[in-house]
Amino acid sequence: MHQSLYLDRLTVPGFARVEVVETSPSTNAELVAAVRADPDAWPAPSALIAEEQTAGRGRAGRSWQTPPRAGLTVSLLLRPRVPAEAMGWLPLLAGLAVVRTVSDGGITAAVKWPNDVLLPAVDTVAGLGLYRKVAGILAEVVPGTTSPGSPAAGETGSPGAGEAPAVVLGIGLNVSQSADELPVPTATSLALAGHPRPDRTDVLVRMLGEVHAVVRRWEQADGDAAAAGLLDEYAAVSATLGTRVRAELAGGAGVLEGEAVGLDGTGALVLRLESGEERAVTAGDVWHLR
Repeated sequence: MHQSLYLDRLTVPGFARVEVVETSPSTNAELVAAVRADPDAWPAPSALIAEEQTAGRGRAGRSWQTPPRAGLTVSLLLRPRVPAEAMGWLPLLAGLAVVRTVSDGGITAAVKWPNDVLLPAVDTVAGLGLYRKVAGILAEVVPGTTSPGSPAAGETGSPGAGEAPAVVLGIGLNVSQSADELPVPTATSLALAGHPRPDRTDVLVRMLGEVHAVVRRWEQADGDAAAAGLLDEYAAVSATLGTRVRAELAGGAGVLEGEAVGLDGTGALVLRLESGEERAVTAGDVWHLR
């Protein structure tokens, strides 16, 4: 029996608002709409959590489904005060925060560039090797919502220097699902991985705190993940860096194969091709080849 969140334990230092709803088609879509309708009602950082999400979205429009009360479907409203070119780091840093949240009691999680969190497995699957996916992350800039601040992320037509647009960061984390409740064989949950205390409320409070902490460090370094020490911390838990990968570029822009040798200042994945040329991948699907 999956357990409801304990609302009386959802006090998270640093958060202005934490709301839990029984059901939502998509917490990201709902929070984006709410922030556009009334930005002042959602000061940063805030969070919207659904006990059940019926039409969740992952990256590239993929669905993210989970049984009621079995996982965590969380959307955070942030206004990162960092330069626009640094914003590619946000989902990576969220992944680092989730790794810190779930790495407990002998479980060691890892990040897969750009937006997955993995747990070790006993057998291999294509694209992941000896891992299974336990969490996914999706960041979306909310158009037309700004507040005073430092230069921050932008898209075409987005605010310029001196304004910080709202960003909705969605995190889907599998907590107590059994094997037959998972949508694909490449997924896992904290319970299946042997997590000693997969209490959804405890995990949620810790995760929100970890995200808040890494984002604050990133902002204090003006968006420079290396200067903040976050690049090294991310690399230390990366399942992608140092492996041979195939990157299927976004928008059907082609395929690259090579060794993942690092991340650049924007959070892009740097591949060293067979020719010795290094190419930065800013978006796309990455498959681990070995």
